Amino acid sequence: MPRMFEKLTTSRELFIFKLGSALSMERDSLQMLEDLTSRAQRVELKALLEEHTEETRQQLANLERAFVILGEDVDDSPSPTTAGLAKEAKTTLRKTIPQLADQVILAGALETEHYEIAVYETLIAAAQAAGNVELVSIFEQNLGQEKAAAEKLRAASRAVAAEGPLHAPDGDNG
Repeated sequence: MPRMFEKLTTSRELFIFKLGSALSMERDSLQMLEDLTSRAQRVELKALLEEHTEETRQQLANLERAFVILGEDVDDSPSPTTAGLAKEAKTTLRKTIPQLADQVILAGALETEHYEIAVYETLIAAAQAAGNVELVSIFEQNLGQEKAAAEKLRAASRAVAAEGPLHAPDGDNG
């Protein structure tokens, strides 16, 4: 049965809680990626999102393995940040014409990647401090995938933005 911490009183409890939050983060991201893939207009963007969806499944397995390494039950602590980012992307997509959907999708995905990068950097620092090289390796693998995905999303975002420069609805660029 997962541990529910009323108050975090040790570094280990904090680490387990953050690990569980990372698990929720990746689950939220997986759902978001699946949703965004179905809304993407460009074939190459769909392919990029599908590729990262598969990586996210691997990252989830890695996080579950981290719980096993620690001898803890898998526990998914809340991750309100990724839930909020997913909600923001969904809301913005509802307000956006289809021709702008890929810009919204790229922004939402890239924002999420940056948050995930920060989470993994924090987990790596804690695992290094504890001297747990196996966990460091797992988190570094996930971090590497997140950084690579962010770079691909950044490049795609630049390419899509270059296709349609910003302008006012009446055509006035000023």
